[in-house]
Amino acid sequence: MLELIFSDYTFRIVALGTILLGIASGLLSSFVTLNKQALVGDALSHAALPGIVLVFMIIKVKNLELLLLGALFFGLIAIGLTNIIKKYSKVKFDSSLALVLSSFFGFGLVLMTIIQKTPTASQAGLNNFIFGQASTMLPHDVYLMLSISILVILLIILFWKELKIFVFNPEFSQALGFNNKYISLLFSGLIVLTVIIGLESVGVILISSLLVSPGVSARQWTNRLSIMVVLSGLFGAISGFFGTIISAISPKMPTGAIIVIVLSVITILSILFGSKRGIIWRQIKNKINNHKIIAYQWLNNSEINSLPIEALQFLTKKNYLAIQNNEYVLTNEGRKLIDYYKEAQE
Repeated sequence: MLELIFSDYTFRIVALGTILLGIASGLLSSFVTLNKQALVGDALSHAALPGIVLVFMIIKVKNLELLLLGALFFGLIAIGLTNIIKKYSKVKFDSSLALVLSSFFGFGLVLMTIIQKTPTASQAGLNNFIFGQASTMLPHDVYLMLSISILVILLIILFWKELKIFVFNPEFSQALGFNNKYISLLFSGLIVLTVIIGLESVGVILISSLLVSPGVSARQWTNRLSIMVVLSGLFGAISGFFGTIISAISPKMPTGAIIVIVLSVITILSILFGSKRGIIWRQIKNKINNHKIIAYQWLNNSEINSLPIEALQFLTKKNYLAIQNNEYVLTNEGRKLIDYYKEAQE
């Protein structure tokens, strides 16, 4: 089965496209997560729908480049409106995003209703932009995704320092002489580019998860931004690849939805077992630290028999205790440490 799938030309095209989308969105996801702008991708993806429909109503054919230009144009309008509302009113940023999201998406659905009885609309596959349909991607679409993905990656590399300081400390960035307005515009532009290349494969409803989940997953494993960005891109690529395989095995399952499910599984596992912030791993580290505290407290009181077995094992591993005749006894290192504690107290 898998051999037949991998030998299929259509599968290779779709897999390449979804992997590229996963890498591009994953790399950017780290900055989106750290900058606490998870709703931005959601707002922009929903705002892109009326742009796609309006362009189709004008040109009457499915020209992906022109449709995505319409999505890009409306995405930029959405960003502008959000910033205007935030700047000139007392409405909070998340509220302005919700307002723009619902308004533009509602407008897009109205336009879809107007043209839904048009035969060319179904032929163009406009409905696929709502929920995504990766299986309809053509080599030309993948080349377009490849070009935009490479552009996004290059921009992140070229402006790494600016994006890094803007995300962590925008005030300090301003003090160093960086223009935060331009950096913010670049950041928003990268989000828009990533959103529009994922509309056809994942859809306006699910694309926002690709801008959030990889970064959230990667954050559970590291405290370094460079490693986080690499892990985030890797998680995005893995979800794209395995999501495509699963949908190829079960053709009735939508590829975009499966990609999001795979990414959600990765996120849940990372939240549970991540080596830096994972819930279960944190509990294990807390338990280990408690044993260390108990052990060092004993070293201050010289009470071997009162220690739990975990503390005894810890002290033995540190060469403060040794086992002789099935009993734990102090080593020279243990005696030195006890003397040190006593001198410190005096």
